[in-house]
Amino acid sequence: MIVELPDTTTSKVSKKIVAMRDKGGVVALGRVLTLVIVAKPDFVEEAIEAANAASREHPCRIIVLVAGSPDEPSRLDAQIRVGGDAGASEVILLYGYGELAAETESLVSALLLPDAPIVAWWPHGVPKSAASTPLGRIAHRRITDAANEVNPKQALLDLSRSYQAGDTDLSWTRLTHWRIQLAAVLEQNGANGINSITVEGASDSASTFLLAAWLKNALHVPVEIIEDKAGSGMRRVRLERGAGVIELYRPDGNTAYLTQPGQPEQRISLPRRNLHECLAEELRRLDPDEVFGEVLTQGLAACLSPERINA
Repeated sequence: MIVELPDTTTSKVSKKIVAMRDKGGVVALGRVLTLVIVAKPDFVEEAIEAANAASREHPCRIIVLVAGSPDEPSRLDAQIRVGGDAGASEVILLYGYGELAAETESLVSALLLPDAPIVAWWPHGVPKSAASTPLGRIAHRRITDAANEVNPKQALLDLSRSYQAGDTDLSWTRLTHWRIQLAAVLEQNGANGINSITVEGASDSASTFLLAAWLKNALHVPVEIIEDKAGSGMRRVRLERGAGVIELYRPDGNTAYLTQPGQPEQRISLPRRNLHECLAEELRRLDPDEVFGEVLTQGLAACLSPERINA
């Protein structure tokens, strides 16, 4: 069911949700959090689709803020989606115009679930300081996506400068399976004896630089980054050891090949993760990701020189 509420207020939207619940049995019980999405107009449905899919694992109320033209007269248009149109959640879209086009806490405060954590997500457009934005100040977790920026490397550096506990980025979440595989290799072979590391990936892949920063921060050895201007995503990690080379190589975005000294080559399923998988993972934890914080604030600067940022 989709209900349109043109030229309205958040108070009227809240009352309409209550009326729909009383009349049609729309249930808010069991919602574990409020997910607030700051979406650009061209990417609204993409963000809602990912949030709906993630909400099947994490029932939540989804509030989508969409900035209209600041030059139009101030007004608020709203849309409420429930039932099959909202996956496992209630979805509330708020289109602000004029003075209401700016991201503000007042637009969502009346619609937040009581006594439930708040997660803010910026699918496109990384704020200079997510924690300092009106929504960031009230959110328990703040999710950005440097991969969608014009200059992902600069976006990562901006995140590192403004990092606060509770910040995370989906470029880091996309690396979860890579980090699991590499951690297993290091546990099996030991971290001692590694002389250098090479990380290869697309030049516009924020995940490539975060993985290099993670390895640099964890192993304290030289890390070289090879940027592929024609490829996409992460491709290869090569660990140079005195006992031989360990390499994890994913040529096609789906299957990786692990080679180790004295062992047969292993084929490993390592597909690129889609948006809803990454979002669902981030919604599983509401505590700060301390490892991400250390990688962002300590390891990244050692991997990103000014020349590389502007390349």
